Amino acid sequence: MCPESTPVAIPRAHQFYGATVTNTPPPAGGPRRPSDRLLQIAVALFGIGILAVVAIFVTPIVSDSSPGLWLYGLAMLAPVGFLLGLVFALWSGRRAR
Repeated sequence: MCPESTPVAIPRAHQFYGATVTNTPPPAGGPRRPSDRLLQIAVALFGIGILAVVAIFVTPIVSDSSPGLWLYGLAMLAPVGFLLGLVFALWSGRRAR
C-alpha cells in the first residue's frame, strides 16, 4: 500500500455536520393532506372498475347467464378513477408560488 504524496487533513463531511436533521418524515399516524385522500379514492375506484371488467368476462365462462347491468355500471368506475388519478397528478405536481 502506498501512502499519498500530499497528506491532507480530512475535513468534516458537511457544513452542518452534527446539526439536528430537520427533514425527518412525519410519524406514520400523522395527519394526511387532502390530496393523499384523493389518490386513495382514485386507486380504489379504478381497482373496483377493473375487477368489474374481469367479472364481466368471467361470468359467461362460469355460468350460462349474461352479466348483470350493475357490473357494467361498476366497470364505469375504472375511467372515473383514472381521471381522478390524473387530477391528483396535475394537482400535486403544480408549483408553489
